[in-house]
Amino acid sequence: MVPSYSARSRAIEPFHVMALLARANQLQADGNDVIHLEIGEPDFTTAAPIVAAGQAALANGHTRYTAARGLPALREAIAGFYAERYRLNIDPQRILITPGGSGALLLATSLLVDPGKHWLLADPGYPCNRHFLRLVEGAAQLVPVGPEVRYQLTADLVERYWDKDSVGALVASPANPTGTLLSRDELGGLSQALKARGGHLVVDEIYHGLTYGVDAASVLEVDDDAFVLNSFSKYFGMTGWRLGWLVAPPAAFAELEKLAQNLYISAPSMAQYAALACFEPDTLEILEQRRHAFQQRRDFLLPALRELGFKIAVEPEGAFYLYADISAFGGDAFAFCQHFLETEHVAFTPGLDFGRYLATQHVRFSYTQDLPRLQQAVERIARGLKTWRPHAL
Repeated sequence: MVPSYSARSRAIEPFHVMALLARANQLQADGNDVIHLEIGEPDFTTAAPIVAAGQAALANGHTRYTAARGLPALREAIAGFYAERYRLNIDPQRILITPGGSGALLLATSLLVDPGKHWLLADPGYPCNRHFLRLVEGAAQLVPVGPEVRYQLTADLVERYWDKDSVGALVASPANPTGTLLSRDELGGLSQALKARGGHLVVDEIYHGLTYGVDAASVLEVDDDAFVLNSFSKYFGMTGWRLGWLVAPPAAFAELEKLAQNLYISAPSMAQYAALACFEPDTLEILEQRRHAFQQRRDFLLPALRELGFKIAVEPEGAFYLYADISAFGGDAFAFCQHFLETEHVAFTPGLDFGRYLATQHVRFSYTQDLPRLQQAVERIARGLKTWRPHAL
């Protein structure tokens, strides 16, 4: 007897890369040396001062619920970080601590999207964004974007794609999978276009801190009414601690707190105490060293892949991804990824996971391995290209 599950569950697609990851792990278990460039997780473990703060929190018995909005000290520390890094005066009362950036997205979609309404999203983009919208019975209106707009939504695209069911737009800067940024002026243009239509602007700033040669602008520099999603996972390297935050306009906070109380009670308490160490000078020095390492990796891998024939039309300024066009080699991106996994034991992600627009001719590389491993990966990819046949798999 086939179980009857909800339509919303059936409509949410799995990560296609998970099948490749499972095969990669099997190959590794069988004794093969697999180079993992498929998962969007920093390879660095959490910095020692943060770990020590977490251990101290456990030893001191900080294992109980916190308030739904999060530890006051952590919210004040985040506000201080905005003052230091962006010269912004953000009231800690506007900051709500969440279980990862995903918890922040869950709150934002629950608050802002009624059934049948939608947000505009760039295609390609992070797949969970559209899935969260489906979960709250809303929808994503995917807007095809290419290198001509640096894979980002623009004010002109908002004007072109906005319709009677649109209620907002979600953008990411830096973006996954492309690593591109929105400038302060571009964020301002999006804000004006959405306000003119009574829409909300939600900005994923989860990769802030991981930028190279340029500082990312926060949307809060141009729009105090925007909603900001952020996380301790990427720049701060706390992926498994599951901790993020949401900055919201003052008028929204009571509703958001109510939702948080009902959806998850509070973010993990020991993770919150650990995160207090993120803003200490010694920790920030470690994180900046890691940012420099990511830039070195990008600066090696980007020209190396281009030399092999991958088309990467826009140089990424942030995150740790390269989104590459494989049309010069022919064939389907998923089969392309399978080929390199099976023959060369290099794992990377097919574009199908990030949307629909030209997805079958793109792949994403995560430069979350050190330089020697990236050099090995390039050597293997060069070898694998010689045996690639577009219809071989």
